Amino acid sequence: MKKKLAPVSATALAAAIALAGCGATSSAPESSPASESTMPGMDHHGSGEPSDTLAADHNSADTMFAQMMIPHHEQAVTMSAMMLAKEGLDPKVVELAENITAAQGPEIEKMDSWLTAWDEPREMLGHSMEMDGMLADEDLAALESAQGTEAAKLFLTQMIEHHEGAVKMAEEEAASGSNPTAVKLAEDIIASQNTEIFEMQTLLQGLA
Repeated sequence: MKKKLAPVSATALAAAIALAGCGATSSAPESSPASESTMPGMDHHGSGEPSDTLAADHNSADTMFAQMMIPHHEQAVTMSAMMLAKEGLDPKVVELAENITAAQGPEIEKMDSWLTAWDEPREMLGHSMEMDGMLADEDLAALESAQGTEAAKLFLTQMIEHHEGAVKMAEEEAASGSNPTAVKLAEDIIASQNTEIFEMQTLLQGLA
């Protein structure tokens, strides 16, 4: 399989650090109309990540991790969308594609918000963006045209290698990154995608 960055485009999400509220008292009811995103210590997504952690110092490894993992995730979502548009697939393969989309979509948004908060570009300007596990255009075309069991086998084979590339990048971030939020996501990716690799290897054996 050739490794090549497929062209991707996504609107970078604006990241804002929530302003701490003032004048709140301990008797304020839980049903207060104040939104989560304006509560002290919450990021603009209301995800519970402390704003000071999001805006903490970061190093070049953190930046590269986000810049490379975003298009890597986007391709996984594209591959999954191709599978979800097909008919006659093993339900477990369909469920896997749904799970990949549900997990990696929000992670793309999260990493976009980091780059905005860090005042870093979304793309690595002047650097190669070739990454382990990325599919070339012809690989994506083959997946799109395949049907039934052939499509399932191709998807699983391609996605195993794709996940292995993501795990490698995440391991580099976990070892070299300095931003705690980015390092935590890298650790989560290592755990979740290794689990999915084992699941896909099992599914692939069942389709043989």
